[in-house]
Amino acid sequence: MTRLFLVRHGPTHAKSMVGWSDLPADLSDAARLAALSDYLPEKAHLVSSDLLRCRATADALAGPGRTRLPHETALREIHFGDWELKRFPEIEASHPELSRRFWTEPGETSAPGGESWNQMTARVSPALDRLAEGTEDLILVVHFAVILGQVARFGRMSPTEVLAHPIEPLSVTRIDLGGDGATIRHINHQP
Repeated sequence: MTRLFLVRHGPTHAKSMVGWSDLPADLSDAARLAALSDYLPEKAHLVSSDLLRCRATADALAGPGRTRLPHETALREIHFGDWELKRFPEIEASHPELSRRFWTEPGETSAPGGESWNQMTARVSPALDRLAEGTEDLILVVHFAVILGQVARFGRMSPTEVLAHPIEPLSVTRIDLGGDGATIRHINHQP
């Protein structure tokens, strides 16, 4: 069995769509980071997206029993294209119908110049499968859509269904993979 611990990076405090932009995480809450680190397995492989907010969060969670793997570009957040770093009212004003469909019909809908939910999941899933192969405990420090994409995948939910789940910064979503399938243990757990 492989236990996946999907950790959302620390907060960026951005009030806009942040996908591939390399914003830093606020990791000033030492008590929260310590509680998160204590909750995660001591002996585990630890990998992150290549974006700064994930790398820094993973580095803060690294410990003597955790094997830090090289960061993975394939684990990046969904690419928002022309909507990157834009606020929701600005996006709604420029693309009213498309922005509505992006959230209500997220499977194939994408921002101009960006990727769809299905494209993001198709990019992330093979990397996650490769990293999980032969690993007992794997901590992945990743992004909102990446986590929900895997919840949808292993929970057999549609993108629309899974978007109802909050994924807070520094929360943990645990998925156990075994010979008989996947079990979602918890979503958005905050130690």
